[in-house]
Amino acid sequence: MNIAIQATLLTIGLLTLPDVQAHSPAAHKNHHAQSTAPAEQKDWGIAGEPKKATRTIEIRMTDDMRFAPKAISVKLGETVRLVALNAGKVLHEIVIGTPQELKAHAEMMKKHPGMEHDEPYMAHVESGQKGTIVWTFNRAGSFEFACLIPGHFEAGMIGRITVK
Repeated sequence: MNIAIQATLLTIGLLTLPDVQAHSPAAHKNHHAQSTAPAEQKDWGIAGEPKKATRTIEIRMTDDMRFAPKAISVKLGETVRLVALNAGKVLHEIVIGTPQELKAHAEMMKKHPGMEHDEPYMAHVESGQKGTIVWTFNRAGSFEFACLIPGHFEAGMIGRITVK
């Protein structure tokens, strides 16, 4: 093959490398630390600053595919620290979003079950461990949190967040 073509293919491969790393298991090792990337406004709020969290809510995740509590209420503009405790024996995750976003993401996870991601509104939590999300709920409405690991969402591992 021509050396110029080989060099081009190598460059293209290197340019896509960060995307591969972003979906690797290592991407979640330090998920407890807030990202240094600028916060992105979502329909359900924006990443919060840990120092501005006004309260902490612990959410237990269990192998019967349930969250406890399964519903929480927050005030509009409130920054909350959600601590997800995996009380089960299998990997669980907590992802905040709209029902439509979560359903679409769950479908994508079925097609790519090994897919991992590192967004401030989600945390993968190994058995016996805790994951933390600090989120500012600056949009009123009804939102959800769910475990999108294939089979978990379909089994009903979904909770509700009401922002008033």
